Amino acid sequence: MIKDEIRQFITEKFLFNSDDPPADDVSLLETNIVDSVGILEIVAFLESHFKIKVEDEELTAGNLDSINKIASFIERKQG
Repeated sequence: MIKDEIRQFITEKFLFNSDDPPADDVSLLETNIVDSVGILEIVAFLESHFKIKVEDEELTAGNLDSINKIASFIERKQG
């Protein structure tokens, strides 16, 4: 499932395999789980893992600020 794959990546990469992954609707930026560089790492993961292209204008909190938002974004891109 898309959300599970995103959650696993975020937990491994930014929370160092913590047993406490973020809730699907938690803001990754507001909680300081990721910063602007982290967003770029997430984008690189999404592009390689889900075979999508993230355009510059799509680099918004509306698309990338929570597990739910990222999953919805991927679903729209895969169309």
